Amino acid sequence: MSEIQQDELSKKQITRLNKLQKRLRREVGSAIADYNMIEEGDRVMCCLSGGKDSYAMLDILINLQQRAPVSFEIVAVNLDQKQPGFPEHVLPQYLESLGIPFHILEKDTYSIVKDKIPEGKTTCSLCSRLRRGTLYGFAQRIGATKIALGHHRDDIIETLFLNMFYGGKMKAMPPKLLSDDGANVVIRPLAYCREKDIEEYAALKGFPIIPCNLCGSQENLKRAAIKDMLKQWDRQYPGRIETIFTAMQNTAPSQGVDREQFDFVSLKQDPNAEFRGDVAEANLPAFDFMDVSNSGHIDLDKAAVKPLGERIDIVSTFMP
Repeated sequence: MSEIQQDELSKKQITRLNKLQKRLRREVGSAIADYNMIEEGDRVMCCLSGGKDSYAMLDILINLQQRAPVSFEIVAVNLDQKQPGFPEHVLPQYLESLGIPFHILEKDTYSIVKDKIPEGKTTCSLCSRLRRGTLYGFAQRIGATKIALGHHRDDIIETLFLNMFYGGKMKAMPPKLLSDDGANVVIRPLAYCREKDIEEYAALKGFPIIPCNLCGSQENLKRAAIKDMLKQWDRQYPGRIETIFTAMQNTAPSQGVDREQFDFVSLKQDPNAEFRGDVAEANLPAFDFMDVSNSGHIDLDKAAVKPLGERIDIVSTFMP
């Protein structure tokens, strides 16, 4: 932030900016460490769209670069998709002021999207695929070892519910991803960061935001619905969003129903296993059921006080 911009902020805003900055840097640092996102000698290609998220990601990575225990390079890359009215001067001017290496790629994906997608339909899916393919290829050309994208925690959770509700899959955006061909590693340093923190941080920092006008400001209705649902939950049940993200980090395949993730077919009883009961019964005396020879109603509360091996009384027997 320039001195002029700093002077325009009130003391309260400066205090808030410093607090947000520390929080976001801490969360980004934790995500990088937890998933080993950046290693010694990495060349990190930071993909900039001109939106708040990618600006914040680049800003925080530049700061962490100066303090990180490992040495890594940052190269900023923007894909100019030739959207009508796109302000081509904004990003180059901003990146030049930072004094970091950058590339502006020009590729007319706008015409392709408008040609392939019927009027009124959402363009995000095809647009993102074309953008991703171009950026993946360019990363190889410049020798980038990591591709950094600006997706945050809210994006990850929204994608989970989008896939659940509309795709029938339990799938989200991983903080670190190997591309299908194995040629690129994608990282999401903002994976632990909340969107509302990033939005406030971007406003206080005065990033030159460029809106996406490709779809005429048309929102992806499904994602918008998920976003509204999560915002409502956040208002009504504070902490629920954090719990959802924590749950995504603590999956238990054996407690699910996905046969690809866990081998349910081969599950068999171990005849040599030591009987311990279920977790809830762990501290109760074991029952010797070998002596139960008749069908009937068994009072386990009375049986529990008997020594192991002693016959369990059948309180009442119901014969057919």
